[in-house]
Amino acid sequence: MSARRAASLLESFNYALEGIIHVLRTHRNMRIHFALAIAVLVAAVWVGVARLELIALLISIAFVLIAEMVNSAIEAAIDMATTSFDPLAKLAKDIAAGAVLIAAVNAVAVGYLVFSHELGHKASNLLDRLRDAPAEVTIIALIVTILIVIATKAYTGRGRPLRGGLPSGHAAVAFAGWMAATYLLKASEHRFLVSAIMLIMALLVAQTRVEAGIHSALEVVYGGLLGALTTLAIFQLFF
Repeated sequence: MSARRAASLLESFNYALEGIIHVLRTHRNMRIHFALAIAVLVAAVWVGVARLELIALLISIAFVLIAEMVNSAIEAAIDMATTSFDPLAKLAKDIAAGAVLIAAVNAVAVGYLVFSHELGHKASNLLDRLRDAPAEVTIIALIVTILIVIATKAYTGRGRPLRGGLPSGHAAVAFAGWMAATYLLKASEHRFLVSAIMLIMALLVAQTRVEAGIHSALEVVYGGLLGALTTLAIFQLFF
């Protein structure tokens, strides 16, 4: 009997893990939540938040993930139950999505309260360094990136300067900004944290270009590499 119970308990864990994996595979928002959760936890360890603050972050993250999974389950149940438009079905989906929004807003508020104290003086130091840094180097890097994007699109004959074609101009500019911010920071200014945030933002920009059908994954990757490597080369030469 005990062996059967152990097997049943193991199967329950397997089913639960299958549910999590399914949501990750099929729902973009869940993947975004997971990526942000990992980034926040890494940042929390890097900054060295207190134990109670870490507990608050973990609860907020779990709240968001649970709300997203419940929302996905409700959507699946409604889609299975009805094949035609039903105002009540739409209302149920909207309410479930609203629950996710509340959880996300709460997580942002908790994250701000946790990190604002730790990073407040670091942010001021960062602004001072950016103010004193040679702005023309960053401007030149961005302009050169855009010019290379335009020249490449002119050569390939595909797309407009910042819409469609090879490479992705948005991805190039986003990753150029990430590289510039990373290069300007010192190790004492939480370079890893700020660089990680900038990288996530650049990846989100790239993802939106692919999902909108404007660029292929190859065009976005090429644009990101172009922006990052061009900016790195210019900073190596002039800064």
